[in-house]
Amino acid sequence: MIKLRIVSAIALLAAFGAVANAETVNMSGATAGSEDGRPTRGMTQASVESKYGNPVSIEAPVGEPPITRWEYANFVVFFEYDRVIHAVVKR
Repeated sequence: MIKLRIVSAIALLAAFGAVANAETVNMSGATAGSEDGRPTRGMTQASVESKYGNPVSIEAPVGEPPITRWEYANFVVFFEYDRVIHAVVKR
C-alpha cells in the first residue's frame, strides 16, 4: 500500500511538472502606439499634443469624471481627466 502511494505521488508530481511550463515572449523593438497611428490608452494630454500636435478642436470637459474630446484630422481622442481612454479613427 505504501509503494502504491509513493508511485501515485511520483506520477502526480511528474504530471504537474509536465504541465507547468512557460514561454518567453521577446518584446524588443516594440513601441507604444497603435498600428493605425492613434494615441493609445493611458497617454497624457501633454504626450498626445507633443506627438500629434495641436488638435483641430477641443470640446470642454463634460460630466463626472470629466471627459474631454480632442478632434484631429484623422481621429478623435477622448480623455478622462488628462489620460486617453479611447481614440477612434474618423471615417
